[in-house]
Amino acid sequence: MKMTRALSLMASGGLVLTLAACGGDGGEEVDEGGSTGGGAAAGDTTITWWHNSNTGEGLEYYQQLADDFAEENGVTIQVEAMQHEDMLTQLDAAFQAGDAPDIYMERGGGELADHVEAGLTRDLTEDAAEEIELLGGTVQGWTVEDRVYALPFSVGVVGFWYNTEMFEEAGITEPPATWDEMYEAIDQLKAAGMEPISVGAGDGWPAAHYWYQFALRHCAEDVLTSAVQSLDFSDQCFISAGEDVERLIAAEPFNRGFLSTPAQSGPTSASGLLATEQVAMEMQGHWEPGVMAGLTEDGEGLGDKLGWFPFPEVEGGQGDTEAQLGGGDAWGVSADAPDEAVDFVRFLLSDEVQRGFAERDMGLPTNPNVGDAVQDPALAGLLEVRDSAPYVQLYFDTAFGQSVGGAMNDAIELMFAGQATPQDIVADTQAAADSAG
Repeated sequence: MKMTRALSLMASGGLVLTLAACGGDGGEEVDEGGSTGGGAAAGDTTITWWHNSNTGEGLEYYQQLADDFAEENGVTIQVEAMQHEDMLTQLDAAFQAGDAPDIYMERGGGELADHVEAGLTRDLTEDAAEEIELLGGTVQGWTVEDRVYALPFSVGVVGFWYNTEMFEEAGITEPPATWDEMYEAIDQLKAAGMEPISVGAGDGWPAAHYWYQFALRHCAEDVLTSAVQSLDFSDQCFISAGEDVERLIAAEPFNRGFLSTPAQSGPTSASGLLATEQVAMEMQGHWEPGVMAGLTEDGEGLGDKLGWFPFPEVEGGQGDTEAQLGGGDAWGVSADAPDEAVDFVRFLLSDEVQRGFAERDMGLPTNPNVGDAVQDPALAGLLEVRDSAPYVQLYFDTAFGQSVGGAMNDAIELMFAGQATPQDIVADTQAAADSAG
């Protein structure tokens, strides 16, 4: 996930909708929007594949890839494309029930380590040696004790997506580079009668990303690296992060009803509000253009009105100003999956497939042979920031694991609702860490 120095582990955001797939032994069956059977060539091997590209071209592309592979290899592929949060919930339940899909989106971090310890995820070190060599340091995010357990297919960083025309109408000539400039931009947008920022606080993690970002700007790299290992959150920088979140909330930049607004599901979601020009900007990951395209009738999202800029610099912060918060998506294979599942994952990392992935603006490819396929100017700019970052910090909830990261997210959500202080976030997070230890 990085192309940078230390990008250890990552996660990603999602899309919308649920598609169930069913395959058949004899003919191809397609169930409302898309599942796959292997056609007449399908044999006895069935592969189950879960992903979250469930709108627009991304959904169609993955369906076609599954159909093509199934036909060529004589297998059946059962596909389920679902909204991101639904997928995470169902994956947890599936792992606990011992009924995980053969191929799934592995987020890395503490979650991957838990899956490996429980014997749930297949070691791909030898099975996909060529792909691992091709991806290089990117695989470090899904490596446990020098063994690779998933292949990253998209890695990006979190920043602000914005409507260039709305900025221009409000008199904002350059994207904000510092938080002082950001507050000026917020005031200008309000004065122009516009809602500055949408946030899908109803889904939790988009709100939590603000605290992550401020912590990344306030905390030195060694503090964050140490915290991942020690689970010690006593450094003052974590309090400072919460204080900046408090200041931002007090400026009232967010859309009406942001506490119940979903992240990406439907036109009234945070992404939908940006896509339909109801707000001027939203902080989101590299998947945002593809998500927005699926939330507008013309399938274009904001089109050429879409711009991107990195999280602004924080005055007095100890963190590297060029460091980025990010993550990615990787294909993991369940421990008891058939060998053909590994073959399909290798196929998904091929030059041809990754090039199509990039051309459809589905994310930022990890295959170094296809970087030139990222044509969208905003995504190309994001790719440049990613590749020039001194390091990319994995999303905190993934880096710290489910119990600690979950407590952290819950406390941040309470702050957005006016029910928690900067000290509360640290205290709740530390308590969860102490219990986990």
